[in-house]
Amino acid sequence: VQLVESGGGLVQPGGSLRLSCAASGFTFSSYAMSWYRQAPGKERELVAGISSSGGSTNYADSVKGRFTISRDNAKNTVYLQMNSLKPEDTAVYYCKVRYYYRNVWGQGTQVTVSS
Repeated sequence: VQLVESGGGLVQPGGSLRLSCAASGFTFSSYAMSWYRQAPGKERELVAGISSSGGSTNYADSVKGRFTISRDNAKNTVYLQMNSLKPEDTAVYYCKVRYYYRNVWGQGTQVTVSS
């Protein structure tokens, strides 16, 4: 089971980024997926989650209306579209799958929001 994030980078406040998480080693379409983030000195927090079919999503209050999680089960990929980015969104972003009672994480991708 492997998750590989990409798409992070440096962006100005108000800008946008789209993160991708490519999954392999399991039946992707059968599992809910999540995005988390961890800022320096802070605990890792849930950003957004999506059901296996993509029909249900949930978001942290801090990103509602700005971030959108989606998935393409044909491509084994989950996305996080981030708009209206703020400096407080700066963090390492991770995708996660709960696979057979254990959490599997990607390596993370850095997002820095700064002018």
